[in-house]
Amino acid sequence: MVDRRSVLVVLGFLFVLFHSTFQQLVVPLSSRTERFALIQLRSSLGLRSKEWPKKSDPCSNWVGVQCRNGRVIGINISGFKRTRIGSQNPQFAVDYLSNFTLLMSFNASRFLLPSPIPDWFGLRLGSLQVLDLRSCSIIGAIPSSLGNLTNLTALYLSNNGLTGLIPPSLGQLSSLSVIDLSQNLLSGSIPSSFASLGNLTLLDMSSNFVSGTIPPVIGTLSKLQFLNLSNNGLSSSIPAELGDLSSLVDLDLSFNSFSGSVPVDLRGLRNLQKMVIRNNLLAGSLPGILFPALTRLQFLMLNHNNFTGNLPDILWSLPELRILDASDNNFTGALPNISANASVTPAVLDLSQNMFYGLLTSVLRRFNITNLSSNYFEGRVPDYARGNASLDGNCLQNSSNQRSAAECASFYAQRGLTFDNFGLPNATQPSPAKPAQKSHKHWIILGGVLGGLGFIALLVIVVVLLIVCTRKRDVTNQRAIGVGPVPAAGTPPPPGLSLNFSSLGEMFTYQQILQATDNFNDVNLIKNGHSGDLFRGILEGGIPVVIKKIDLRSVKKEAYMLELDFFSKISHTRLVPLLGHCLENENENQKFLVYKYMPNGDLSNSLYRKTNSDDDSLQSLDWITRLKIAIGAAEGLSYLHHECNPPLVHRDVQASSILLDDKFEVRLGSLSEACAQEGDTHQSMITRLLRLPTTSEQGTSGLPTATCAYDVYCFGKVLLELVTGKLGLSASSDSNMKEWLEATLPCISIYDKELVTNILDPSLIIDEDLLEEVWAMAIVARSCLNPKPSRRPLMRYILKALENPLKVVREEHTSSARLRTTSSRGSWNAALFGSWRHSSSDVVAMSALPASKHEGASSFKQSGTSASQGSGQNGGGDQSSSTRRQSKDIFPEPSEEQDVEKPNED
Repeated sequence: MVDRRSVLVVLGFLFVLFHSTFQQLVVPLSSRTERFALIQLRSSLGLRSKEWPKKSDPCSNWVGVQCRNGRVIGINISGFKRTRIGSQNPQFAVDYLSNFTLLMSFNASRFLLPSPIPDWFGLRLGSLQVLDLRSCSIIGAIPSSLGNLTNLTALYLSNNGLTGLIPPSLGQLSSLSVIDLSQNLLSGSIPSSFASLGNLTLLDMSSNFVSGTIPPVIGTLSKLQFLNLSNNGLSSSIPAELGDLSSLVDLDLSFNSFSGSVPVDLRGLRNLQKMVIRNNLLAGSLPGILFPALTRLQFLMLNHNNFTGNLPDILWSLPELRILDASDNNFTGALPNISANASVTPAVLDLSQNMFYGLLTSVLRRFNITNLSSNYFEGRVPDYARGNASLDGNCLQNSSNQRSAAECASFYAQRGLTFDNFGLPNATQPSPAKPAQKSHKHWIILGGVLGGLGFIALLVIVVVLLIVCTRKRDVTNQRAIGVGPVPAAGTPPPPGLSLNFSSLGEMFTYQQILQATDNFNDVNLIKNGHSGDLFRGILEGGIPVVIKKIDLRSVKKEAYMLELDFFSKISHTRLVPLLGHCLENENENQKFLVYKYMPNGDLSNSLYRKTNSDDDSLQSLDWITRLKIAIGAAEGLSYLHHECNPPLVHRDVQASSILLDDKFEVRLGSLSEACAQEGDTHQSMITRLLRLPTTSEQGTSGLPTATCAYDVYCFGKVLLELVTGKLGLSASSDSNMKEWLEATLPCISIYDKELVTNILDPSLIIDEDLLEEVWAMAIVARSCLNPKPSRRPLMRYILKALENPLKVVREEHTSSARLRTTSSRGSWNAALFGSWRHSSSDVVAMSALPASKHEGASSFKQSGTSASQGSGQNGGGDQSSSTRRQSKDIFPEPSEEQDVEKPNED
């Protein structure tokens, strides 16, 4: 029997040991300076007592505070919520951090700090080893003083609003192992000083505006394992020095403008598991000598380039390869006849949009999912190639939706190959020999048929000419452009233009205009518009106005006359009010229009506004206001499109044309380009049968296109600007913005709410319910950006979707809701979601590929935007990339049963 006294002695000894150990582990905060600094930091950041209770010891009871020997060595406020008062004006108020002389780690990720990083940050925290400021809404430039944090091992600054150049001083941080600057607005080139970062294992600069070339010194970073430079403006060729990164595991250079060929020296990447160089301008053949050394390669993304030649045979034998995407190139050749067993783990092959030919071979057994569409494969489809395979647009015999026999025969003949078209749909089979003599009866029948066809063709031509002429006459009448002198009061208007001056506000004298603008002082200049210069003005009585100064030497007379005609017939609360005009003065080349002043300017300068503080900090519009603005703009456009007869097109929808009054109510401006929609909106039966276009993305006058669908496209970019906070998006149509759209749109999925957080404006403070509204607006934006004008929703449906955002995401993304949509074609949601289809390839992409914040759901089959803003099929954009992106839809086309007809009522 165990002695009770011995047990008590042992228990007492264990208690003393445990107590002493605990006392050593948790020592109360001993520094009064640090305690005072924590209290002040708690107050300035607006932290709640739930996490940092004021009356308890910080070292033992404050969440995220780490101490050693009674001193603070780590502070982690990641994801904390501010108090109600603290959230009203959040700032980068961390000045008291300078009192923690032993601080080794500061983590404020996902905690709102919408201000620049102070310069002192890199001067007073000499012990800092980890700095994590991801998703904090930080703005401004990266201070060069961070180069003084020589003990720093990890620097995370991703997903903020940082601007300016990357400071070369960061190259002084020789202890750095991780540097993440992704998803910002940084520009300039990669500093060559980064060659000193010999301990670097991760370098991520993706999703910025970094330009220039990759400095060869990057190849000296021997410990680098992850290199991500995607979604930038990098150009020239891929430096061969990257092949010296023998430790590299992940290389992503996608969405840049790299040209030339893939350097053979990349075979030095013996540990590489993932190579992504899609969406560039790379050309030439893929060097076969590159891949024998890449035995660990699992993911190879080559899509959307200009590669030619055949794929190296060695690719099919790489033991670890799981995803091979070579789509949208100019690859050609036949599949190798290599036997392969079915893959145990999911494997994906995408060779679509190339010029591969020949038979389908057993090498396809290796892949569970294949996309071979839009090639020239021939023969029969073997059983192992069926299942999860896309085979459309080939020359296959026992498969639907194939190319015509003539097209296939021509392709093979050009390459000196034999094409067996037996069994191909639309193929012309050998016909039996016909008698040498034909009866006169046959000639009579043939003549009758040809005569009938000729008569029908003539009738069709006559009908088409009548329709075209009628349309042109209607358009001319709708625009009613006058060519005579500008009418003055009491004088008859010029032919074709009947202006009701009584509805155009007050007639101001030239002297009143000069007095209101202080002789057009440059101080009062708001901006130089495309139809005239805008000035602030004060009328007698202190009434603020905006005055447009129109110089007829640089602006066509028709422009301002059409705007006057517009205001004489149209009036709506969502349109900027015209208060008056001045059409007569000493200088006949100058005319003036007077509008109501909008205190909050336009959306482009109100999305981020300067606060009244002395530090010139910016305050972002909250989400409720942004949604209010979107609804107001949609109301104005819906009025123009659906309540005016004929429908009117704005033609200049962007953030700068959305004016905001003192209560942030929307008034649409920039109405000088507004005109009637080109063509008759009510198609006749003959027009529909002949499939004559009723809308065009190119205006007949060479000006911005005059269709309601074009307004919808531009409005989609405005919605994206509200969601992402990316300034200038709606006004831009350059190639960089198109690349940004291609990278952003895959993050908008009706099936995954969390994806939208990757593009969300980091300055927004939203809870779960508001996130669903953001998600809904993003979905509406993507629907508006369909490259096919006929697939874009009508503006009245967009308005109803924005008025009911929770209905969009809580009902319409479920399968049962999609069935309801199909059965209720007249509803607004049916029209909006007619362009969404959960295709099998989308499911494949999301399930087969590894999770990546940069790839989203688009890695398997990336769909590009159209070549120009709002373009239909090919648009009028840059043709240098050939067919690389010309006909790529942003998202899949709806199936026939999901197609949405134009309803008769809302």
